Amino acid sequence: MFKDNMYVYPKSVYKRGDSEYCIAVTDGVAVLSVSGSDIALFDGTETSQAGVPVKLCPLTVANSKIIRKLFDFTNPGSHKGSKTTIGLGDRLGLATPGHIRAVRDLEVFPVFAQQSMRELNLTGRTYDDVLAAAVWAVFREGYTKGYGADGDHLKTHDEIKHAIDCGYTMITLDCSEHIQGDLESSSEAVIKHVISIYNDLIKGTDVDFEVSIDETLTATSPQSHYSVARELIKQGVEITSLAPRFVGEFQKGIDYIGSVSGFEQDFLEHKKIAEELGYKLSIHSGSDKFSIFPVIGRLTDGRFHLKTAGTSWLEAVRVIAQHEPELYREMHIFALDNLQEAKKYYSITENTSNIADINNIEDTALVDYLDQDDARRVLHITYGLILLAKTKSGEPLFRDRIYKALNTYESEYSAALDKHIGKHLYALGQVNK
Repeated sequence: MFKDNMYVYPKSVYKRGDSEYCIAVTDGVAVLSVSGSDIALFDGTETSQAGVPVKLCPLTVANSKIIRKLFDFTNPGSHKGSKTTIGLGDRLGLATPGHIRAVRDLEVFPVFAQQSMRELNLTGRTYDDVLAAAVWAVFREGYTKGYGADGDHLKTHDEIKHAIDCGYTMITLDCSEHIQGDLESSSEAVIKHVISIYNDLIKGTDVDFEVSIDETLTATSPQSHYSVARELIKQGVEITSLAPRFVGEFQKGIDYIGSVSGFEQDFLEHKKIAEELGYKLSIHSGSDKFSIFPVIGRLTDGRFHLKTAGTSWLEAVRVIAQHEPELYREMHIFALDNLQEAKKYYSITENTSNIADINNIEDTALVDYLDQDDARRVLHITYGLILLAKTKSGEPLFRDRIYKALNTYESEYSAALDKHIGKHLYALGQVNK
């Protein structure tokens, strides 16, 4: 059925009635190949292979919606009842195959499509784009165990309604705009906001509802956590997970900053509250917090939700540093030059004097920047500026070259994600069953 120069992803071959499906790469572009009577359902180009009529279809949002109607396992679903859940944000739309490799053999429910409005704005993507990328990856990799889609850190009625209308099965409500100072002094406003959103948009659905109270200047006291959560439950709000602000610092893409024993004491109090009231704790900015992962896994017996996103972008940058050194050098210099602009969106406490001058670094040592905390923080928060940067003539400065590099080194990127996310899960106590 297939041309000699066409590579077929082996796990993507399916039959439905008289039709056969697969994801294939032809002339360097991944497409959906469909034969049989289902050809008429998709947008694409009709051709023939070995005398068999075939339609080669682009991996678009529109075609992904057809796939979702025909193959139920490609639809995101609720993770209610799942013990261990992890958000695996994919800012480029290329990471899910690697994420699947990391979770496939574990008792972990993955949320592959996870994006905030901030991330969408900084990458030029839409909620439809993000979900479609996850759908195609799940189809390509034959992943049938289920996954979720999270409209992350949404604040308004319209944002949440839009995400749900796009098919998102989890909503993380960011209450930060209703918290002035600390949670205790703003609890009434927060509670009213959560109840309003829940009653208008969540109640009566299967949507997983997470309440985020972590975007505050100070740590969430157990007393404030308990009083807010108890009142919400009393008012009929069904909480799937809740994210307090824990003690210490959860900066982007690096390990936990603070006393591990102090974190353990604080986390234990919040865990007791969540256990009593019947929901999971959610740990935001959870990427690379290896020193406290064992504490989280042990104290919760694996019942938690952890959010990662930027660490998968950093693994993409690692692959570029290894295989496209000139592109990495340009990205690195741009990131440093535009750091202050990026800090309007993300708060970090980097010290750029700790970042070695790239002009003195050999190509083979560029990857070391991805292991240095200050460089990691800078590269982490400048992703949007890098992706949206334009030349003077209006062409993408980096974006096309980044995608070309990661598509060329697709297997290396998937392997890097498998290793890195797998390291997260292992430290959290998740091992092959």
